[in-house]
Amino acid sequence: MNAPTTPMPAFVDTLRLAHFAMMDRLRRAQGNALDALGLGPRECAFRLVSSGLHWRLRAYGGPEAAPTLILVPAPIKRPYIWDLTPSVSAVRYCLDHGFRVYLLEWMPPEGDGPDLDACAGDAIGACVATASEHAEGAVPFLIGHSLGGTLAAIYCALEPQSVKGLVLLGAPLCFEEASSGFRDAIVSMVPTDLSERDVVAGSLLSQVSAAASPRAFLWSRWMDAALSLSDPSAMEMHARIQRWTLDEVALSGKLVSEVVRWLYRENRFYLGTLSVLARTVGPASMRLSTLAIVNTADEVVPLASVAPFINKMPAGAARVIEYPGEVGVGLQHLGILTGRQAYARIWPQIIAWLKSPQRN
Repeated sequence: MNAPTTPMPAFVDTLRLAHFAMMDRLRRAQGNALDALGLGPRECAFRLVSSGLHWRLRAYGGPEAAPTLILVPAPIKRPYIWDLTPSVSAVRYCLDHGFRVYLLEWMPPEGDGPDLDACAGDAIGACVATASEHAEGAVPFLIGHSLGGTLAAIYCALEPQSVKGLVLLGAPLCFEEASSGFRDAIVSMVPTDLSERDVVAGSLLSQVSAAASPRAFLWSRWMDAALSLSDPSAMEMHARIQRWTLDEVALSGKLVSEVVRWLYRENRFYLGTLSVLARTVGPASMRLSTLAIVNTADEVVPLASVAPFINKMPAGAARVIEYPGEVGVGLQHLGILTGRQAYARIWPQIIAWLKSPQRN
């Protein structure tokens, strides 16, 4: 009797991709079920003013002569974490403080997904051009969170003259060994031959993140829920964030491969050897005012993932504000976008920095 044959790797990969694609659908269905409990997003009205193959630009309005902000979310899950409820919303906060607000929305990849050139160069560049055109030539500010902030920083290193200033919210810039446990775990877990052809399911990224830092993505979330029990507002916000975490979005395999290899593994942006759109960029290229917010309770992007890069930028170009985190934010990595204390204490400093006379 012949021995059973070993499944072909391509067949195994197909099963794996199908499994995680199904997981994405199941998690989104769970999230949709929570909407019936009133935990769905309550976003501001917006209109679409520009789009590309893998992105589109939302315009929320604001005074015509006001300074312009472009918000750059991470290309992971849905962007409404910036506009979760009327009481906790970076979008509404900026509108209420007299800015014209745009948001770059990343779309799920279809076919040959985008790479770092397309995201950090072409997409953000097109959004900056559109916002500048609407503002009769005035250049906008960029505000980016997490990997969205990293992509925004790379764009600013490419085209610093096209942006008035950059605000980074929990955005990693330095990926040196031991800069964060999360970085070291990602480098050790993700294979070096990661396929660039496949679409990477959001649920796979969620599982990898949880495995890389269980304390940040699992244990601290449970602790946050326990500490929120005595505060109905904090408990509601925690539940809304849990609903958002179920809204999985797939990523381009090419983008994931380049981010892991060029940023996490080889630290090219910090070393000044990152090539984007055939140009090499690094800290010395960041010739614009930059404000970096670091949550000191965030293990995903600690100070050591930001400060070394800031220190290599041109003198006087950057400032760092430390935020201690808080209860009721689900994940500390989201605290600057979802925390009541963040809006009471940190966002007023962000607005003051944006409105500083030397930037207007």
